[in-house]
Amino acid sequence: MTQKTNTMAALAVAGLLAVLAPAFAAQNDTKGSLSQQDQKFALDAAKGGMMEVELGQLATQKAASQAVKDFGQRMVTDHGKANQQLQQIASQKGMSLPQMLPTDMRQEREKMAAASGAEFDRMYMSHMVKDHEKDVKEFEKQAEKGNDPALRSFAQQTLPVLRQHLELARTVASQVGAHHGDHGDHGSKKSGS
Repeated sequence: MTQKTNTMAALAVAGLLAVLAPAFAAQNDTKGSLSQQDQKFALDAAKGGMMEVELGQLATQKAASQAVKDFGQRMVTDHGKANQQLQQIASQKGMSLPQMLPTDMRQEREKMAAASGAEFDRMYMSHMVKDHEKDVKEFEKQAEKGNDPALRSFAQQTLPVLRQHLELARTVASQVGAHHGDHGDHGSKKSGS
């Protein structure tokens, strides 16, 4: 009788595993189904978007120029909206995005927080030009070559806004005497966002 009970229990457990295993696999497979390029894009875009919002908030408080304050507010608004859209896509894919800036970005933010007035304006706008040059290139790559349709669509929809940000950043950078980066499609440095 004990052997029959053990056999039935083993069959019941095996049956339960057979039924539940595909459900668990489907839950965990959504992130696994994203290519490495798509995962990297989503993580980089999330970190960069958080940085844009935090630095934009800083600009609204510390900038001397009204144009820099206005630019900072636009970064908070536009990147805040994009961050929410990206978070929604990532959630649907079962992917967790960072909720805090990585150490290198926090250090960059603190360095800017230590500046004020015209010095802050130049530092912030120089960073914004370099960062948006890099962002435009990354979003162009994702829009053209991304594997995941939702992330590719996100990149395609966000790209025109990033291009507007880049042109505005260059204009404001010129107004405040900041180095305003590469005007071509080559040679921009990775700025950590």
